[in-house]
Amino acid sequence: MGEEPLLQKLRVQEDIESAKQDLVNDDGDGPVTIILLFTTFTALWGTFSYGTAAGFTSPAQSGMMAGLNLSLAEFSFFGSILTIGGLVGAAMSGKLADLLGRRGALWVSNSFCMAGWLMIAYSQAAWSLDIGRLFLGVAAGLSCYVVPVYIVEISPKQIRGAFTAVNALVMSSSVSVTFLVGSVTSWKTLALISTVPCVLEFVGLFFIPESPRWLYRNGRVKESVAALQRLRGNNTDITKEAAEIKIYMENLQEEFKEDCFFELFKPRYSRVISVGIGLLVLQQVGGLSGYTFYMSSIFHKSEIKTNLQSYALMNNYTPISTFVGVLVFFVSITVGIGGIPWVMVSEMTPINVKGSAGTLCNLTSWSCNWFVSYTFNFLFQWSTSGVFFIYSIISGLGILFVLKMVPETRGRSLEEIQADITR
Repeated sequence: MGEEPLLQKLRVQEDIESAKQDLVNDDGDGPVTIILLFTTFTALWGTFSYGTAAGFTSPAQSGMMAGLNLSLAEFSFFGSILTIGGLVGAAMSGKLADLLGRRGALWVSNSFCMAGWLMIAYSQAAWSLDIGRLFLGVAAGLSCYVVPVYIVEISPKQIRGAFTAVNALVMSSSVSVTFLVGSVTSWKTLALISTVPCVLEFVGLFFIPESPRWLYRNGRVKESVAALQRLRGNNTDITKEAAEIKIYMENLQEEFKEDCFFELFKPRYSRVISVGIGLLVLQQVGGLSGYTFYMSSIFHKSEIKTNLQSYALMNNYTPISTFVGVLVFFVSITVGIGGIPWVMVSEMTPINVKGSAGTLCNLTSWSCNWFVSYTFNFLFQWSTSGVFFIYSIISGLGILFVLKMVPETRGRSLEEIQADITR
């Protein structure tokens, strides 16, 4: 008869702690190698591509509507279909990453992204634009989940947070770069330029290793050790890290045979799912999509452009407070809840349910994304200040949620975190 779940989890933690005592390795943390940096940056091109897709419509709107004789309704549908594609990508992200591996899922995402940009660049009608935009959404839905999971699984624990924080920075930067480039080029040229990150990722994917943890989970033990050694460097002793992975996976496989969606609803995963979904909901309903998609409307309403032209900024508090508020919001998003929720989901979720949990969390995130982008204009027309008070209250509740529910993961291996939170 099998052991009780609580005893099983305690045994996982005890084995990991025992391995720490028995194995000799200075701090169990590998160096930052060239291949690790190359692998991380290759994956981050997927995030960059998502940012270019999100930022494309703002500088391209006037040129596309004039060049293809699009109505406002047609262009609005073109912009919104990215979210529909994101939901499709989110629905298959977890299972695809489990079946094909993290690198395999990045291949699929890259293919959709490249096809989407090329369709947009050479479109002569609204239908081909929409299909291209839909493909970009599918790619974005996949990369939102796969990129942070992959980076978390390959990074040494002491620098895992720094590496994953770059993901949010790349996302914000790519939106800004797209806006700047689109301001000085045509929309067709911008679409072609946007294929450059896809090409760089495509080339890089030939040379990067698969996630060692995914390889071990799928019985490819020798390949797992080889991939880990390659990521940490040939002169690095990986005994301790490999032993932690081995112990955790063996205990996990004794209790669970395969990933099952309904497994998520067992009590042992309640905190994992609550924290993951809670953070992703707070990330979106705090107004992220509203700020991103309707920035021009916010600035137009606050008369920033008019006041800049008349040099009357100091005589009107509204444009100053609006600009500062938006700036503070985006800086806070970049260093905080913009990227950390996906890092937490990747760190906390045991690999036996990571696919199902990732799909559930990703669908939740994209659904909230759609909800906020859809309701923002209605709320903004109702009250230009009230909508931001609502977002600020939600953000305040988010602080309480983090203090009460979110565990500290810094300096801990993935196996330690997962054994502790699912106890």
